[in-house]
Amino acid sequence: MEGKVVKNKAEPRGKFPHLKRVGDFIYISGTSSRRPDNSFVGVNVDEMGTTDLDIKSQTRAVLQNIDELLQTEGYSLKNVVDVTSFLVNMNDFKGYNETYAEFFDENGPTRTTVAVHQLPHPHLLIEIKAVAYIG
Repeated sequence: MEGKVVKNKAEPRGKFPHLKRVGDFIYISGTSSRRPDNSFVGVNVDEMGTTDLDIKSQTRAVLQNIDELLQTEGYSLKNVVDVTSFLVNMNDFKGYNETYAEFFDENGPTRTTVAVHQLPHPHLLIEIKAVAYIG
């Protein structure tokens, strides 16, 4: 039951692993659209300082990050059996849901989506944690 911090991914902002393999399961810590250089996918700040946040781009990047984490263990999103998504604003649910459907359908993982007051950075609209079955 050893945790793993994956090189070339955004470092966890605390003392926890990106993923942990336990028996026939891999648990993925809450994952965002943050890049290794601490910038974010789905964030555009113009020359006037106006910030535009894109739920679709962030959702896509989060799911791609989870897939890349699983690939370091030889698995993929196809192994995911449960997803918990945290949205800062339920008004983003439609865009999140549409983008999620690019990766999963009714045969995909079970899913819970909740609204949260905030995430660790003001540019984050979404964070997802997942469980993959590898048995």
